[in-house]
Amino acid sequence: MKQTHADDLRREPLIYKLRAFITKPANLLLVFFLTVLVLLSLLPLVTMLSNMFTIHLGTEKKLTRLPTGTWTLIHFSNLFKGDDWSRVNFWDPLWNSFIVAFGSGILGIAIGGTVAWFITRSDLKCKKFISSVFVFPYMMPSWTLALFWTNMFQNSQVGGGNVGMIEAIFGICMPEWFVFGLFPIIVVTGLHYSPFAYLLIGGILKNMDATLEESATILKASRFTIIRRITIPIVMPAILSTFLLIFSSGFSSYTVPVFLGSAVKCYTLSTKMRALIQAGYQGQGYIIAFISIILGCVILGINQWFTGKRKSFTTVTGKSGQVSLVKLRKANWPISIVMIVLVTFFAIVPLISFALESIIRQPGNYRLSNMTLQFWVGTEASAYETGMISGILLNLTMWKALGRQVALALVVAMVVGTSGMLIGYACVRRRGSRLSRFVESLAFFPYLMPSMAFGTIYLAMATSDSFKWLYGSFALLVLVSAIKFLPFASRSGVNSMLQIAPEIEEAAIIFGVPWRKRMTRILFPIQKSSILSGYLLPVISVMREVAMYTLLVSHARYLLTTMLFSFNQTGYAQYGSAVTLLIIVIIMLINAITNKLTGASFDKGIGG
Repeated sequence: MKQTHADDLRREPLIYKLRAFITKPANLLLVFFLTVLVLLSLLPLVTMLSNMFTIHLGTEKKLTRLPTGTWTLIHFSNLFKGDDWSRVNFWDPLWNSFIVAFGSGILGIAIGGTVAWFITRSDLKCKKFISSVFVFPYMMPSWTLALFWTNMFQNSQVGGGNVGMIEAIFGICMPEWFVFGLFPIIVVTGLHYSPFAYLLIGGILKNMDATLEESATILKASRFTIIRRITIPIVMPAILSTFLLIFSSGFSSYTVPVFLGSAVKCYTLSTKMRALIQAGYQGQGYIIAFISIILGCVILGINQWFTGKRKSFTTVTGKSGQVSLVKLRKANWPISIVMIVLVTFFAIVPLISFALESIIRQPGNYRLSNMTLQFWVGTEASAYETGMISGILLNLTMWKALGRQVALALVVAMVVGTSGMLIGYACVRRRGSRLSRFVESLAFFPYLMPSMAFGTIYLAMATSDSFKWLYGSFALLVLVSAIKFLPFASRSGVNSMLQIAPEIEEAAIIFGVPWRKRMTRILFPIQKSSILSGYLLPVISVMREVAMYTLLVSHARYLLTTMLFSFNQTGYAQYGSAVTLLIIVIIMLINAITNKLTGASFDKGIGG
């Protein structure tokens, strides 16, 4: 009896701890999301890892003559052994990916940083226009610039003989290396991410203490010396961090290399990964996906290590905040005109290009007699006569694809926005605990994975015997999209909840207000703008995603972005341009609604 009573006394503290644990909603939310994120993030990754070592049905089984499911290292030996196969399918694409990543990082920093300096530190003309328009390419999907590049520079000598606007108007045939291959991939990727560099570097330049620069000016240092010895070292953490992020994005880019590299067989790891999987070499494709994931983790780790180590770079102080703008004098208008032409060409001209390309019968002929609205509003009867399909605005398949994508975006937004808000609440309320840190890290984990690699993980899971019913379904798209786009919503939730003092909720608890009402009547209204952005931003992400969906969407369940991809792969360039313009308009409308509801001003940049 005494022993039993002693055991009961020892158990009581555990029971009290358990009761105290489960009575706090934040703890229950953390346990719930820990379970969900482990199941939906880590288990599919384990499935993909196991598929790297097994024989799959189809090509692999025929070549190896081994039973399906046999464990083997043959995929590794074939991919890495150094013969022509491995060179074409791994080493050359790996080298191309590094070139694209490094080149786009340098170009993005050079263009974005230069524009940021002129906007924040000089008396440049037309700052508001340049600042607002310069960020447009980043708001648009990256593949829109790739399509614009082919619309402008494709000519009769390369790329299947189609004629672009430059040859049609000026008669100039650009060389093949300029139209397709590594050079345009680097330029387009760098231009797409240069607004990202502009926003990050420009934000630091705008808030930077001007005391050091003023002192150097008093000491009669030249403007070039001030920039080289003072300004650049101060913003160096932002430059290196931005370079690493652009490097990672460029390395894992899929849509730009596939649009600008496929015609000349210039492959990167992402495009080669999809090609291998589609050709039946799933094991080798999964190995490439794993390498991409590892590289993403390493780059983010380097970025975190560097920014954490360089905390001594103070840019905002209580001292002189008045910036003495550099007077450009006679060079002001020439530089302003060059920048206006640059931002107009890569932000506004693409929209005009897509509009023109969507109404011409014969590519390269821009006369009024060659223009038609067939590709927009053509009926089935008129389309049958020309061997085409009906216009996209009257095409039932197109409307179904658009409706399916909008429905996917709305469902994902509800799931991601709500989950991000709850994760933010739970992590902040239990901040410092191991459980909170683990859930926050798991929620951010999908950000480390390239879209194509992430889609590959779920492709491996959906093609396994246990989950074959999931392959090609709408539920799979919701699942993949929700997990992939959760990081930004969870970060938004954490940041918004950190700004709310815990005393506000504690006062409501004293008055007996239940948790549901505390969330809906107090916490949510206080941070409505930040939380709404967690709901609306996933909508934009879904509407512009291509790479991940090309692996997971079946032909019977097209989305609008995958139809665009099919149009451009099968030669229906006019329909592709029309769909591209439609998607851009939808994204612009969503962005405008986001700004209106949340007060965000991303499209206004940092100038003016």
